[in-house]
Amino acid sequence: MMEAMTMNAAELTSRFRIAGVVEFAETEHGLVKATVARAGMTGELYLQGAHVTAWQPAGARPVIFTSSRAIFAPGKAIRGGIPVIFPWFGPHPTDPTQPQHGVVRTAMWQLDQVEQSAEGVSLELSLTPAGFALRYRIVFGEELQLSLTVQNTATGAVSFEEALHSYFAVSDVERVAVSGLEACSFIDKTTGMQLCPPAGAPLTLSKETDRVYLNTPDSRAINDPGWGRRIVVATAASASTIVWNPWPEKAAAMADLGADNWRGMICVETGNAADNRVHLPPGGTHEMTTRITVDAG
Repeated sequence: MMEAMTMNAAELTSRFRIAGVVEFAETEHGLVKATVARAGMTGELYLQGAHVTAWQPAGARPVIFTSSRAIFAPGKAIRGGIPVIFPWFGPHPTDPTQPQHGVVRTAMWQLDQVEQSAEGVSLELSLTPAGFALRYRIVFGEELQLSLTVQNTATGAVSFEEALHSYFAVSDVERVAVSGLEACSFIDKTTGMQLCPPAGAPLTLSKETDRVYLNTPDSRAINDPGWGRRIVVATAASASTIVWNPWPEKAAAMADLGADNWRGMICVETGNAADNRVHLPPGGTHEMTTRITVDAG
């Protein structure tokens, strides 16, 4: 069972609002979101799924991609942003009736704390799916910092998969290159989960791509010459990097993405999946972190 103290926008405003910096609102379908603004930086977070849907540093283009066709409704996964994937990645390993990518990305998380500091504006959330206690800290600032902590509250050892399923905004997915994965083998989900050897070169996309890179280093970058920038993704306790773009045919079949949106996005995800799944003893904890920065490419 997942337990969270559900609060509406008015209650959250009363408890956590920082005037002009952190504000709360509700969508027409009743989803609650926090909007963050400070020194020209803006960000957005939905409590459903603890889902970051925007981050834009001062003077920069948006870094996070959220589909113009995304559905913001209770129980519906939001297309784009940074979904939290847990405790399995992709389809459930044994039960096809279970939701894709686990149970937490459409769950209502509890907001526990909002603070300002030199590094930015932090929001801390929690959720207790069966057998686990999750804590998630997001810092909106000149960098976007994400920290997901998992505690095993069951009586026995457990294993799980996890990912911060980051969608990044790019000028043209066919013109960007992902560096940092050159020496890593990968599982190619477009060819029946085939294990492929390292490519030995930065990754460029020219077709549907759905790869789980294994035993990856702590830093990778999206080089985007069209926008003259480089998005750097630095991680800790993340052994997998997932790279995904559906390409136009599959995108057209997704009502919340559409054939007109695939070119402006690429997913380069922080995670622990497949051979890199996490094993925890009773009471054990695991913290996975991501730090996203932007510099001139």
